This record gives sequence, structure tokens and C-alpha cells, in this order.
Amino acid sequence: MQKLKMHSPDVAQEAVTKIRDIFPSCVTEARNEATGELSLSVDFDLLRQELSGHVVEGPQERYRLDWPGKREALALANAPIAKTVRPDRRESVNFESTRNLFVEGDNFEALKILEETYLGAVKMIYIDPPYNTGRNLIYKNDFSETTAEFLERSGQLGDEGGKLVANPETNGRFHSDWLSMMFQRLRVAKNLLAKDGVLVCAIDENEFGTLSVLMKEIFSGAAWEHAYVTVVHNPRGQQGANFSYVNEYLIFVFPSGTKAIGDRKIEDEDVSWSQFRNWGGESERTDAKNCFYPVLVKDGKIVGFGDVCPDDFHPKQTEWNSDVAYVYPIDNVGIERKWRYARQSVDGISTMLRAKRSGSGYQIEIGKTFGLYKSVWTDKRYDSNEYGTKLVNSLIEGSGFTFPKSLWAVYDPIAAVTWNDPKAIVMDFFAGSGTTAHAVMQLNADDGGNRQFIMVQVPAPIDEDLPPFKRGFTTIAEISKERIRRAGEKVLEGGGHLGWNRDVGFRVLKVDTSNMQDVYYRPDQIDQKDLLTAVDNIKPDRTPEDLLFQVLVDWGVDLTLPIHREMVQGKTVFFVDGNALVACFETGVTEALVKELAGREPLRVVFRDNGFVSDAVKINVEQVFRQVSPGTDVKSI
Repeated sequence: MQKLKMHSPDVAQEAVTKIRDIFPSCVTEARNEATGELSLSVDFDLLRQELSGHVVEGPQERYRLDWPGKREALALANAPIAKTVRPDRRESVNFESTRNLFVEGDNFEALKILEETYLGAVKMIYIDPPYNTGRNLIYKNDFSETTAEFLERSGQLGDEGGKLVANPETNGRFHSDWLSMMFQRLRVAKNLLAKDGVLVCAIDENEFGTLSVLMKEIFSGAAWEHAYVTVVHNPRGQQGANFSYVNEYLIFVFPSGTKAIGDRKIEDEDVSWSQFRNWGGESERTDAKNCFYPVLVKDGKIVGFGDVCPDDFHPKQTEWNSDVAYVYPIDNVGIERKWRYARQSVDGISTMLRAKRSGSGYQIEIGKTFGLYKSVWTDKRYDSNEYGTKLVNSLIEGSGFTFPKSLWAVYDPIAAVTWNDPKAIVMDFFAGSGTTAHAVMQLNADDGGNRQFIMVQVPAPIDEDLPPFKRGFTTIAEISKERIRRAGEKVLEGGGHLGWNRDVGFRVLKVDTSNMQDVYYRPDQIDQKDLLTAVDNIKPDRTPEDLLFQVLVDWGVDLTLPIHREMVQGKTVFFVDGNALVACFETGVTEALVKELAGREPLRVVFRDNGFVSDAVKINVEQVFRQVSPGTDVKSI
């Protein structure tokens, strides 16, 4: 019976295998000096030559961002981890029915664990990472290191403190650790985004420049679209050396280049509807013939665009041909103009236009889904004091957070990105005070959407001298979960849209070591003296539900699906989403139980490897399912 691997993918080895398929001469077997084991290795010198049209001699200069620790961060981003998530029903809200997740643990490990399950499934990732300022009382957000540590780590000082370069560079000591931290997480997070997904990152001036370059490298430079939005989050200003800081930035990243923003920011009074009708002064049609095409309107809807016929240009605003109107660029007083967009360009935005009846004809207007957003957001609701600090403290007195995000500064980006996807998955792997979860619940209540949130927060300890600790909170994750609980109650009190499913719950999953014995699934790491301890491959402190969630992760099954527990033939059996997955982790499994489960024809079934009453039953499991339910995928742990 095939066994589940029970650890995250080894991305590096998978990549080497793909390289071998394309360039077999560049991949060879090499012996690990530490273990003596053989593994695939790439001859990078030969690979560089394969990818070049000329002789490659030595390193070449190229456009990129480098810092001490980047290679180590890349290696860690690609390496597998033997971690899992364990459910905590006690800290969850509506565990059985909710579709939301709160993952407690290191966010890099959490992303690696969730990667296969939510590969290409997340519509929006919103993150508000530590700003590397050292100002926040709860977050560790000062990533600087001493000059001596940095110079030694970056190879600018020798072991005895002697300078190895003539002019040592020290500025990187403020940015290198922060960049490594972000690089690892963004590399994995990119894989979770849907094809039309959007990543939004809040940042201030300290790392705005470095993050912009890092984003371009991770999201393939020219293959993406991005926008920088200035958010006035603190109108009164925070005193700096020479200026008061009143704004932060939102970096919108569209990895696929797909336009995914809905117009929620520009109101009617902000739009000049004349843009498509009265462009500039009079001009000769010969200047740009492809800007004088007629727009075809039928029954009030734009149905196409006519050919450019400047010689036959009609001096009227609208020419009628049966039930089709041909709208030319003529202004309200009959003066001939031209369209702003050429014929070939307007095809791409045709669905963003609308025709408005005017007198005996039509005018072409920019529609409300045109996607125009202000580049500076100044809504008073973005005030991080009034709608951030005060809001959080109204829910949790003395939360300890200094200037957390305004609810609305998160609400509006989520509304913009998910305006046409009411069931979108929204992720935030720097959950902090839980503002993103609060914003998702509030938006669902307002527009009837049923978006899901996935929050990730490390249980960073809180200093014993701070107010939150004195109120019983020992970690940031505890504050975040409590804020979401109380915010959900508040949102429910406000009623809500009829289409809203009123889901303000969340399943708490905690990152932990694998449920499996450490060496059981890595034979290259086992010694003969360990064989007896590996007879039972499951750690003694793990519950059947712990095992179930590791199986869900390993199989890539949605972690929010409904779970039903049932006694079958005297054994506890889990049914996930009906018969999507059936799992029994008890010992003493009989052939009668196997046959009964096969009779339910599940899509997948999993047993404990040493859980069968006899070897004969274990051997016959696959044969039973092949006869009774041939479509079932049968595995063991």
C-alpha cells in the first residue's frame, strides 16, 4: 500500500529533476560529504554554457538586488520541512461549520505547509509586515544588526577583525535580515496566488525602495503590473527629524498582469464624463485617423467599433442605421474632436465603457467598473489612530498595539480586489491585531459576500511589563484571536446583507513538528539502533484528529471542509466533506470494517500502516477496494 510522504515538497530536488529532463548532461550524481549518500547535483558551469550563445568565462554583471544571506534564504525557501498543523477546537469559533482559518506559528513554516493545499487558490494576499523601524512595542520590527556582525557575515572582515575590503559597506546591516525574512515568505506566497490574484503589501518609507525591487525580482519584472498607492493614515503626522510622517504606501502587485481592480474609490462627482467625448481642441483628422472610428451602439449597449473612414466622416453626433447607432467623436456643440484611445487600444477596455442616451443620440462614457483609482487615498477613515488604535482598544482594552492599521485601510483594498469574487480567499500571513479578518467579515456583512480568510500569526511572547500581559495575554497570537472573536460578535450585532452566511468563526490550527517519528519517512537519516523505535511510526502524544489534519495537508485537501466523526464496526472513522476523504487511525482494523468503508465508495481512504488486525487484512485492503470501489485512492500513514 502506498504511503503518504508526510512532509512538504523538496522544491530544490524537483527543480533539479526538471533541469535534468531538459539538459541531461548538466545533472549528475554527487556524494554528500556528510552522509555519504548519492543525490542529484547540477553542474552550473555547464548549465550556464548551455543557456548562452557565447563562451561564458566567470561571473557576469546583471541587474539584481543582492544582500548577505540571500542565497541561504533561497535555499530555505526551496527546502522541504517536516512540519504539520494540529487543530485546537478549544480556541476555535464554530469549528465544525466555519470556512475561515487562523494558523498559529511561524508564517514561513505555515506557508510551506499550506502551499500544496492552496496552490493557485488565493485571490488576494494582504500583508502588513514589520516595518523595520523598532518603534512598535509588541512586534520585533528592528532587523538591524551591529556593524561588526554585519561586516563579518558579509565577508568584509576576517576572523580576526581585519578589513578584507578597502571601503567596507555598512548600510546593509539595516536591511539584510529584513530582506531575507521577506524574500523567503514572498517566494512561497507567490505560489498560492490565483491566476488573477493580487498581492497587496503595506509599507512605510524605511523599506519601500528595497521592497519594490524585491517584488520585481520575485514576480518576474516585466511580466507583472504594479501600482504604488499613498495612504494618508495619520493626518496629524508623526514627528520625524525634519518632517512629520503622515502617510504609508500600498504596493499592489498583479503577477499575471490581469486587471483585477473594481472601482470602489471614485465617485460620480470625481469623474469627468467628457473624457471620451471632448478631447482637447480641434484637430485635423489626418493627425490620427485611427482615433475617429465610430462606436456601434445597439439598444443602449456598445456592441462594437466601426472602421476608420475619415473621408466619409459624418458631421453629426449620431448616424442611425436601423436599430444601430454610430457614435462619432463630436462634442455637445457639434465640434469635431477625436477619441483619446486609438481603435486597436480601445478593444482592450470595451467592457469598461457604456453608452448614455443624449437627445436624439448617444454619448460614450467611462463606466463605473473602469477601475480608476486615486493614487492618494485621503479618506478620514484611514486614520490609524481613530480607526486603528481606538478601534482595537474598544474591543480589547490596552491591546498594546501602536498605530495598527485602520479597519477601512484594509477593507477598501479587499473590496477593490474581490469586488467580482464574493467567495474569494483572502490571506494575511502577518495577522498582527487581526484587522484583515475583521475587514473580511465586515465586507461580507455589507455586500452579502462569503469570502474566506486565512490568518497566520506567530505566537511571539509579550513582555511581562506591557499592559496586554497584565490582562492575561501572553502572545500576540492570543490578542489577534480574541480581537477576531469580539469583532465577529460586533459585526453580527449590526445585522448584515441577506446573502451573507454570517460566518464569523475560524478554525485554529497550530504549526508543530510532524506527527510521524522523525526518521520514519527519511531512510537516509536512520541508524540500525533506531529501527525498534520506528516500529510505531506515530508520536505517542498525537491524537487521531492531529493525524487527520496532517493527511489533509499531505493530500492537498481544503482544511476548512466539514468533518464528521462516526463509529463504524466499533472504530472511530472520520468523514471529510461527506465521502471526499475517509480516515481511520485506530488499531485492530478488520476486513469487515474495510468492506463497509469500501461500500461507501469514498474518493480517498487512509489507514494507519500498523493499524490492521493482521498482515492478511492489510494485504487484502487494496484488493477489496479494487472490487467494491475501484475509483477510491487508498493510502496509509
